[in-house]
Amino acid sequence: MNPSETTEILEDDATLQLDANDNLRHLLTLKGLSSTLLTEILDDAEYYLTAPGELPARTQSLAGRTVGNLFFEPSTRTRASFDLAGRRLGADVLNLDVNTSSRKKGESILDTIYTLEAMQIDLMVVRDASAGVPAFIARHVKDHVCVLNAGESDLSHPTQGLLDILTIRQHKPDFANLTVAIVGDIQHSRVAMSASQGLQTLGIGELRLISPPAFAPDADRFPGAMIVDNLADGLKDADVVMALRIQRERIGNLDGVPGIDEYFAHYGVSHASMQHAKPDAIVMHPGPMNRGIEIEGTLADGPSSVITEQVTNGVAVRMAVLDRVGKIMAAR
Repeated sequence: MNPSETTEILEDDATLQLDANDNLRHLLTLKGLSSTLLTEILDDAEYYLTAPGELPARTQSLAGRTVGNLFFEPSTRTRASFDLAGRRLGADVLNLDVNTSSRKKGESILDTIYTLEAMQIDLMVVRDASAGVPAFIARHVKDHVCVLNAGESDLSHPTQGLLDILTIRQHKPDFANLTVAIVGDIQHSRVAMSASQGLQTLGIGELRLISPPAFAPDADRFPGAMIVDNLADGLKDADVVMALRIQRERIGNLDGVPGIDEYFAHYGVSHASMQHAKPDAIVMHPGPMNRGIEIEGTLADGPSSVITEQVTNGVAVRMAVLDRVGKIMAAR
């Protein structure tokens, strides 16, 4: 991002998301969204789920619209699911990544966006390693264009948060009496941030964030959450356990970061460590997984794991969000 652009990304993203009638125009963060709106999106996503072996749900709600997937950071699950979501709603889909973008040649973000607007891109799905890029774009697009955050630095990944919450709700619907434990590199995790925001808005009973001291977050970033550095204490009687990978690409200084064996011994989610959780606890991971580091491979593939369900729910959630902003776009 050009130096002249950086001051604008420090404002509150949440104020950009709703139009004058409180309809979702952009999805930049789960912060500030009401429990009613989050629940509506989750309910909409359920509509797009079909049984294994059945044909996936399809509509033509975005027929004639164009979705641009602007991925300036690597992705497998998020990019593929947004691609499928757009196509299953009848949209044309353009995929753009950093290796094919003129940003590598020095083009500014805004010049890239204005070029895509000139090609009549209606919905822009943005992933970027820099903080504030989705909101910055949202402030500068034309009124008819919607921006969806597909992962932003360590700050936000709202559709991932929604799909995680949907997966939890399918297995553990009584949120008020639920204990959710998130284990791993909390400090650098946009997944932990978005999941925490959404779960707390929906009235989660207890949220525990478990990490080595080197990865512990500032408490003010996760108000209301219990921050723990002992795995056994953090997992005690938990209903949901989510493992996170170490975000090495976001860690500048590796001093104090545990080695692989040490990390797995003290913070790995395994059959042994899950003995501290409730017997019917579910195991989650947003991917990509590093088996034998943050999670035991046989546990990830075992009966308590809902990891593949998270992936399935990701397509449904992204269909629900695209459909919702598309309908608002059509009504303007």
